[in-house]
Amino acid sequence: MNVTNWDQAYQENFTPWDKGLPAPPLVEWLAGNKLAGRVLVPGCGVGHDVAHLVSRGIDAHGLDIAPTAVERAKEHYPQMAERFVCADLFTFRGQYDAIVEHTCLCALPPEWRVKYRDAVASLLKPGGLLVGVFFINPEMDPGETGPPFGISMDELTTLFADGFQVIESHVPTAAYPGREGRECFRVLRLTSSEA
Repeated sequence: MNVTNWDQAYQENFTPWDKGLPAPPLVEWLAGNKLAGRVLVPGCGVGHDVAHLVSRGIDAHGLDIAPTAVERAKEHYPQMAERFVCADLFTFRGQYDAIVEHTCLCALPPEWRVKYRDAVASLLKPGGLLVGVFFINPEMDPGETGPPFGISMDELTTLFADGFQVIESHVPTAAYPGREGRECFRVLRLTSSEA
């Protein structure tokens, strides 16, 4: 099934990307690293990554374009309901010290990647971090085109070559079952808002 209406996918409970827990590579990284300031999770879905960040004392906020996803995030995590907002990443405004990427970029058509990068750059404060779990090798059925839309390591490097500096990059050992070796964990620092 090619998803184009994210809210409909949530309404019909077709959400194979929701594994019921935060992204294992993110959990692993946060066990040894700290994020400070305000943090945004675009495409937050039902909020597992946001909840994990908040549990570690981080001022995290979730953004999703699907109203049903945001409603469910608020239901799952009522103690932090005010942290979830329904909005479009490409028109949303704010200033954040870090953005945590997990399933947003791979949900977007490849031709939107530059638009995504520019939106992220506009939301980050100078020197802000993009902490991402990028899907580099999704499992696809024959003839399936996505989403998810995988991105190669080279494409990822090219996409963020201008305006960002790579701080850390590796294929994480922690992963959801079936995703081992299919993700790239990368931390990038915004060096210029003119990405």
